[in-house]
Amino acid sequence: MSVVRTMSTQPSPVESRRIADAVRAQILAGDLPPGARIKQDEIAAELRASRLPVREALRILESSGLVVLKANSGAWVAEMTLADLRMSYTVRERIEPLLLLDSLPRLDEADVARLHELQERIEEAADVEHFLVLDREFHWLTYSRHSSPQLAQIVARLWDTTQHYRRTFAAMAGSQGSWTIQAEHRLLVDAIERRDGETAESVLALHIRRTSVELSRHPEIFTAGR
Repeated sequence: MSVVRTMSTQPSPVESRRIADAVRAQILAGDLPPGARIKQDEIAAELRASRLPVREALRILESSGLVVLKANSGAWVAEMTLADLRMSYTVRERIEPLLLLDSLPRLDEADVARLHELQERIEEAADVEHFLVLDREFHWLTYSRHSSPQLAQIVARLWDTTQHYRRTFAAMAGSQGSWTIQAEHRLLVDAIERRDGETAESVLALHIRRTSVELSRHPEIFTAGR
């Protein structure tokens, strides 16, 4: 009796995730800016993969809000309108302080020491890309002791989908804006070190709100309303 072997047509989840992570990194780094077309053949060639896991990877990124798949057109890096950004930052302003308050009681002395170190490195950052990497590490360290993975997942999605606009904000901030960012960070670390949840919550909400207000003054960087 012969056995007919059939090859699976399902892409490997590991391979699809590898590709999704690689494309996500390109989007967050600004190599694929909002509105850019993602060419599946080029991604497949670059990452030495077949088109099937590439397509699945793009579906993963679509579910996380980073990519838009258009029928008979292809894949595009997601864009935001000014209204989209305002809503995203309104949500961030409300839920990130909750994540911080959940994490704060379990942040230890080593975490606080690392926050001080990161802030010193942020103040010495020579360019916007270096700042963005350190800024993300700084804030996510303050959230790192959370006990709410679902809330953290929502916050992570909002961070990823607004990354391009934080880059623009950092580039536009100038010396005065940079000084304000550093002051807010220092106030946040001080509140965390004192285990002052109320002040930490207020400083973080202000920090997020100010970015939204500053970006709202530059509607030219957003797509037109849909």
